Amino acid sequence: MDLKERARKLKIDIPAVFLALSEKETPISAKLLAGITIAYALSPIDLIPDFIPVLGYLDDIIILPCLIALTVRLIPPAVLVKCRTHAEGLWVDKIPKKWYFALPIVLIWMLVIYLIIKAIWF
Repeated sequence: MDLKERARKLKIDIPAVFLALSEKETPISAKLLAGITIAYALSPIDLIPDFIPVLGYLDDIIILPCLIALTVRLIPPAVLVKCRTHAEGLWVDKIPKKWYFALPIVLIWMLVIYLIIKAIWF
């Protein structure tokens, strides 16, 4: 599989993993890891800051794909096929058609930032 094919598959697997969270057949371990993976994918904070030359992109090139691959292995194949099929239609013109899926993550990060600011200035 070439690099373009892997990137395309990864683009489908991220929303497919998110969709698998709501499936009853998805085991709890897969749901926990999927939640961590989605939170990490949407998080504005990286384990390795992007301003460090070369190393800053390792999380996007290595950590995130590994988390997705591990999560995918924990999801039952029938559920994953269904979620991948549904995920293919979620992206239109390189933007998510249903952007509100990211809203809970954005709200959590806004709460964290608020609590940090409150702790520092109050």
